[in-house]
Amino acid sequence: MRTFIVGLGRSGRELHLPVLLRLRRQFPGLFAAAPPLGYDVHPAGGPGGGPDGDDPDIRTVGSPAAARAELDPETTVVHVCTPPGERAGVLTELGELGFGRILVEKPLADTAGALDELESIRDKYGLRIAVVAPWLHSSLTRRLAEIVDGDRLGRLHRIGIRQHKPRIHRTLNSRSHRTAFDVEPPHAVAVALRLAGDAEVAHAALTDVNVCGRRVPGMGGAELGLRHRSGAVSRVECDLTSPRRERRIELDFESGRAVGHYPVGSEDHYAHLTVSPAGGTPEDSVFPDLALDACLLDTYRHFAGELGDAAALDEELQRQMRLVRLLDAAKHLSGTTTESPDAG
Repeated sequence: MRTFIVGLGRSGRELHLPVLLRLRRQFPGLFAAAPPLGYDVHPAGGPGGGPDGDDPDIRTVGSPAAARAELDPETTVVHVCTPPGERAGVLTELGELGFGRILVEKPLADTAGALDELESIRDKYGLRIAVVAPWLHSSLTRRLAEIVDGDRLGRLHRIGIRQHKPRIHRTLNSRSHRTAFDVEPPHAVAVALRLAGDAEVAHAALTDVNVCGRRVPGMGGAELGLRHRSGAVSRVECDLTSPRRERRIELDFESGRAVGHYPVGSEDHYAHLTVSPAGGTPEDSVFPDLALDACLLDTYRHFAGELGDAAALDEELQRQMRLVRLLDAAKHLSGTTTESPDAG
């Protein structure tokens, strides 16, 4: 399979590309020998992100049409790493060029209205869309799902997820996201839906960034409560002004508790899990958790026909679409404006 990355900002160049290079070395039979192509939608140095040869790991082109002249859409995965507000135009252009295997950065859309537009584009061009959802491919999430599905600790009552990280500098210098709901909570809500089933929003709130005389509304942090149809409840807390990094998940069952920690950065790919049965001895484990690697690898295998038919991809897409509608409801509850930010 060939690779075409649209958007060479942080997600495209700093997250997707390093993982792709690692996977290309590990699975040479899945990836074509030719290097990935990239198109920088907002280049710092002009169209195409600078002259070819600046980066030996990726070759930039001046437009999606230029990439199409070199790529066969049937054997190409397009990574769409642009801000959510630009997705409709990008997907339309890709569809018109014949590209149909699309991997989109989370969240799929930032409003319910934008999601409806993307659905229309998908149907018009017959796009097969996957969403970057590393936490759903995480080893920690898989182990938690085994506990829930296996009824080991009884019925699941509550999920609590804390997502804290220092993001002030990026917030002040980029408008790629409209609210904190679009940054970390998509990971958490996706996991909550996987573990406890469909839900409705019970409450939601946002805080602002206020530092050095500058204020960015709705980007300081987010809080979200969910009531699941299974009877469980979830609470997601996200602080983007925190001085520390934390990705913690707590599951309370009728007969015990499980507490996990997702990796918080690229420097250490290990997760931690403590399972505490009621009246029993806590069980601690530490294990590798290369969630984004697993996400991209599974997506390529699906598009290459190695992991069954399109049903699994469609099921996951439906969950991601439900996630967008829940976050949209949360934004309305928190009083968030529906105006889109300038891309940055």
